[in-house]
Amino acid sequence: MINEKLRLSIGAAPAQKVAGAIFGLLFAAVGAAFVMLPLLADGWLQSVINADESCPTADELAGIPREMLPEPVRDCLSNGSWFTAGSGFDNGIGAMRLIGLFGIPFVLIGLGMALSSLRTAAWLDGTSATVRRALRTRTVDLATATITVGSFSWRRNQDTPHSAVERLPTLIARDPAGGRTITIPLHGPGMAQLPSPELRALAEAIAANRDGDARNLATQLRTMADNPLGVLVR
Repeated sequence: MINEKLRLSIGAAPAQKVAGAIFGLLFAAVGAAFVMLPLLADGWLQSVINADESCPTADELAGIPREMLPEPVRDCLSNGSWFTAGSGFDNGIGAMRLIGLFGIPFVLIGLGMALSSLRTAAWLDGTSATVRRALRTRTVDLATATITVGSFSWRRNQDTPHSAVERLPTLIARDPAGGRTITIPLHGPGMAQLPSPELRALAEAIAANRDGDARNLATQLRTMADNPLGVLVR
């Protein structure tokens, strides 16, 4: 049994991680600009509306109950949307500020893309497999887990006449006690098969499982490791 920690070659290559993080941050920055610009524009419009010297400012009327103000002053302040719960005048959200809220999902998606690019990783430590994603890290013992086979759809040669969709295998391991589930792709950067030493390490960890189906998967992983090009040797 291999007891040393072995990092699996999943996720993007280092250069692709940097590029993905930059793209995610730029995406988030565009969303943040979409949020901030309506707020700044609304504030500018408020300052223009309230620049009229005939209309007192909120600071000048601080502490004066609204009902004690003359009717013209109340109308002036209502038009300027100065009424707030604390000072007696209300800033209001305004239609432009509501439009800016649509940028929040873009900020979250961009940050998620950046974190996913930088953090996605997996490694083996004995029979324990750990998968780290953008916001969480989970560990499952392959010697006791329920292990099944899944797949990942990927389009090869996209935007070319030779474009084709391929289904690449994954291992799904579920901890029967805690219910934690991890998915280990059997492909690395560029969607190439994991290196043979990593496949053999996975097979060795799964071979310690008492479940017969899991042991069969370990045998298949060894076959993949011995035949990385998928060519049958006669």
